[in-house]
Amino acid sequence: MPIDHAIKERLTIVRARIGAAAYKAKRDASSIRLVLASKTQPSEAIRAAWEAGARDFGENYVQEAIAKRAELADLTEIRWHLIGHLQTNKAKTAANAFALIHSVDSIRLAEAIARAQPSPHVHALIEVNLGGELSKTGVAPDGVEAILDAARGKIEIDGLMTIPPPGPSAEAARPYFARLREMRDVLAIQSRLALSELSMGMTDDFDVAIEEGATIVRIGRAIFGERKK
Repeated sequence: MPIDHAIKERLTIVRARIGAAAYKAKRDASSIRLVLASKTQPSEAIRAAWEAGARDFGENYVQEAIAKRAELADLTEIRWHLIGHLQTNKAKTAANAFALIHSVDSIRLAEAIARAQPSPHVHALIEVNLGGELSKTGVAPDGVEAILDAARGKIEIDGLMTIPPPGPSAEAARPYFARLREMRDVLAIQSRLALSELSMGMTDDFDVAIEEGATIVRIGRAIFGERKK
């Protein structure tokens, strides 16, 4: 099957699953943003997804994203998200390259982003390592409030992001998604910030994430197919 037809079919299936999960949770499906995780995907795959109606694409690496932006500069209304770890020394390049940075995990990084682009403020999420995994980036839960305080008035923190530990099923991720939502609710009251975005859920568990309040899901394999090694 041609790549454009395969991607269009998979995208239709994923959108239907998003709608079903939203219905189950008594939520409006239009409140959930689908970000296509396009790491390592060729530009033609991204173009095919865009032609099928996708507009949000998430990249893990700044330089790879910059190259793809240049190759796909003719695509209108496309929004690029940084969903991978951002090194402080790449903050200047990333600041004006992405509609949303999902991976702020330190005061130092927040301040570097603010210096790189004081105005307009960069939109970002704080990545929270809820599983305490040493192999993953993200700030520990007790460090989130300090980043919020440091970022106030310098960058726009729109909410939180997490990647739960791997588990035997999607249900194993549910407690982590619920915890992120609860943490957001408390922090929103304490900080008087909206913190309206919850970026959580990927191919294997996005249905559960939506049930627990995800406003952004990051999906790659279910749309682009298995990643070639």
